[in-house]
Amino acid sequence: MTRVLLDTHAFLWYIEGDPQLSATARGLIERSDSERLLSVASVWEMAIKVSIGRLASQAPFAASLRRMLDYNQIDMLYPTIDDFDLVSNLPFHHRDPFDRLIVAQATTQAIPLISADRIFDGYGVDRRW
Repeated sequence: MTRVLLDTHAFLWYIEGDPQLSATARGLIERSDSERLLSVASVWEMAIKVSIGRLASQAPFAASLRRMLDYNQIDMLYPTIDDFDLVSNLPFHHRDPFDRLIVAQATTQAIPLISADRIFDGYGVDRRW
């Protein structure tokens, strides 16, 4: 089984069928042996964006998210103490708290990260796009 961690935008583009999602990324997500993961950091980021009107939610946020995760067979990835320890030591290539936790989770758990965001390359994560 191949584990893949979806960055927030990759998750949203995948569930929306957005053509901005690369064919490579879509292929990795849709592989029959892929264990698809979404960080709690992405859920937190989406909840904030919904609350400030930068992301639409068709139903109550929690119900909509549960439905999307279940339908697409995507599991939540919860942070560990080791993930937070790495966050505290990461260089400041950027200061986005959501991305910093996603980087830490991808790194400590050795999971390829599906993301179009090249800023992650500075952290040495296995970014796929």
